Amino acid sequence: MNGGRPLVGTAPAVLPLPGARLDASRLALLLLAAALALLALGLAAGSEGIGWRWTEDAPLIRDIRAPRSLGALAAGALLGLAGALAQGLFRNPLADPYLLGSAAGAGLGVVMVLAAGGLLGVSIAGALTEALLRLGLVGAAFVGALAGVSLTLAMARGAGRPTVLLLSGVVVGVLLTAIADGIVMLSPEALRGKQVFLLGSTSFLGWSSVAVLAAVLALALPLAVSMARALDALVLGDATAASLGLPLPRVRVLLVGLMALATGAAVAQVGLVAFVGLVAPHLVRRSVTVTHGPLLGLAALAGGVLLLAADVAARSLLAPLELPVGMLTAVFGGLYLLVLLRRRSRG
Repeated sequence: MNGGRPLVGTAPAVLPLPGARLDASRLALLLLAAALALLALGLAAGSEGIGWRWTEDAPLIRDIRAPRSLGALAAGALLGLAGALAQGLFRNPLADPYLLGSAAGAGLGVVMVLAAGGLLGVSIAGALTEALLRLGLVGAAFVGALAGVSLTLAMARGAGRPTVLLLSGVVVGVLLTAIADGIVMLSPEALRGKQVFLLGSTSFLGWSSVAVLAAVLALALPLAVSMARALDALVLGDATAASLGLPLPRVRVLLVGLMALATGAAVAQVGLVAFVGLVAPHLVRRSVTVTHGPLLGLAALAGGVLLLAADVAARSLLAPLELPVGMLTAVFGGLYLLVLLRRRSRG
């Protein structure tokens, strides 16, 4: 909701803010250069801050820093892509990937696994407990995210009515969060793990995580770009899109599915990292005027750069103490939106 009105149909999501001055190719090169520079810093960032002892730190770089940096880049790219899809689907630049219950579902999945051993007990529900523990935190978060979106779609009876879909997502989010809080009350040992998940962390990323994130990105990005024209048509309004022969219900279901896949994969690996999916498309539209084709790719690249920058900062600012990466993205995103709102109010 925004000012008491639904986040649907309030503003075209592809229009940039005043002052756009770059072309898409130049922005892509700048983002690629930033990503490469941050990857180098990520390989050098250790418990003592930034250090360039490549030979001495080779095992750490190979086993810890490299997969963590690449995983942060891929997870941020998925969140940026999902944010661009959400803003195009709901025709509002304030939409984010967590609107449809994916975040709450992922959180519930994590809490269920953390609480499974103590809450259920092998004697009470041994098979279920064993299945949950075998699924693991990552798998539970992914399944929970997809389940949250599926429940939202079921409650809204499809994706044909964006306002109903959005409100259903809010209801599902509140419901699943309440269930997770209830489980935590019954099994307090799950609280600490839930807090780590809610704050977001890239410290658990390994090569297997990189492989999963890269595979999902390789699948989701081309599919999203193939639907760019449909998103451009949606910006013009439902009536215009329908007059162009666009099958609106099917298109919306496909877009929601892509959002759920990208968001679920990212959240399962790094937790609830705030604002990346919301801010990344904003930064792109502030710099260039593009349709959804280039916007989706640039938003993914910008999201990867944002999360990787937060990861490097989280490891380096107070080394050897490591900050939650989600806290840094929340601070940056909040300050960015505050400055943006002040500039718009003055304009």
